[in-house]
Amino acid sequence: MFNFVVLGSIGVTEIILIVLALLLLFGGRKIPELMRGLGQGLHEFKKASQGGEANNTKNEAKDTPKELKN
Repeated sequence: MFNFVVLGSIGVTEIILIVLALLLLFGGRKIPELMRGLGQGLHEFKKASQGGEANNTKNEAKDTPKELKN
């Protein structure tokens, strides 16, 4: 429970320090590329998870016996 309290107390000063550290580590040009890659990865993950559910229901419909379909 102590960890949640510590994570909840991040303020403006800490966020500014984190952003400055990221700028020093990666540089100004790399950060937009990293964020774009992260966004594309999340988009693909959502697309695959939604597509996987649709495919599962189609496969289940094919697997059911014909007597139960009618």
